[in-house]
Amino acid sequence: MRVKKGDNVAVISGKDKGKSGKVLRAIPGLEKVLVESVNVVKRHQKPRKQGEKGQISQMPSPIHVSNVMLICPKCSKPTRVGYRFEGESKSRVCKKCGGIV
Repeated sequence: MRVKKGDNVAVISGKDKGKSGKVLRAIPGLEKVLVESVNVVKRHQKPRKQGEKGQISQMPSPIHVSNVMLICPKCSKPTRVGYRFEGESKSRVCKKCGGIV
């Protein structure tokens, strides 16, 4: 996966198209990412103790990594990601401006 935890991404398809946010968690096994304030679902919780009320909580749900694009920190645009080898290290590169992500 070309997207990591902490990256800023833009949603390019689906019901939240056009939104952007920070990746809270990457799930490589399922090829999904959890983005803050994107794909928010409601969960109904039963009361656990006597006298406690039930509640409806909102939480983000994972979306497929193909539906997001990395936002380059240098040019501030959604871009594809390439790789460059510099000696022994491998770094991600913005395809638009060529800057290291």
